Amino acid sequence: MRLLLVEDHPRFATVVATGLRRAGMAVDVAFDGEEALAHIAVTDYDVVVLDRDLPRVHGDEVCRALVADHPMTRVLMLTAAGTIDDKVNGLRLGADDYLPKPFAFAELVERVRALARRSARSTPPTLVHGDLRVDTTRRVATRADEVLALTPKEFGVLEHLLGAQGRAVTTTELLERVWDEMADPFTHTVKMTVSRLRAKLGDPPVIETVPPGGYRI
Repeated sequence: MRLLLVEDHPRFATVVATGLRRAGMAVDVAFDGEEALAHIAVTDYDVVVLDRDLPRVHGDEVCRALVADHPMTRVLMLTAAGTIDDKVNGLRLGADDYLPKPFAFAELVERVRALARRSARSTPPTLVHGDLRVDTTRRVATRADEVLALTPKEFGVLEHLLGAQGRAVTTTELLERVWDEMADPFTHTVKMTVSRLRAKLGDPPVIETVPPGGYRI
């Protein structure tokens, strides 16, 4: 899942982004509305967590742009304004959900995941390939009924490959959907992650290498 967090308080943004990454999400961060618009112009996000009161370009304008130009992207407004009128106005702008501050972090994670499942790019709640089974809701992968101890990135790669339904997936696509803008495209991070994932999946092998630089299940 690729997510954009738009929050103008750097310390708060860093804490939230770190927590979301630990929950297995690829997270980019923008600190004002103008920066958010620049991000969404070049990257397709599953979910945008959007603070409403932003400098340079107001969060309402960012929301309108997302609704008009990126209908597959889900918007969660995250703001200190928590009255009923604020919530109604945010939803009228086209936001898919609204969470006032302060909030329980676990609730934020589950709301984001729920919105991602409603995205047109979402994968089914359960992915199956032979004796390999991935529960995308509970974030659990099993093979031959044995639970696999996967890191968030390994799980993300497996989920994306299974969700591709036999289509070859390039390393660039995996970087875009499983990692985030902090990933170095010139490293071997995808190759190393796939190698570790293959070892954990065991035999018979299920991940096929597709030259010149892709993978397929």
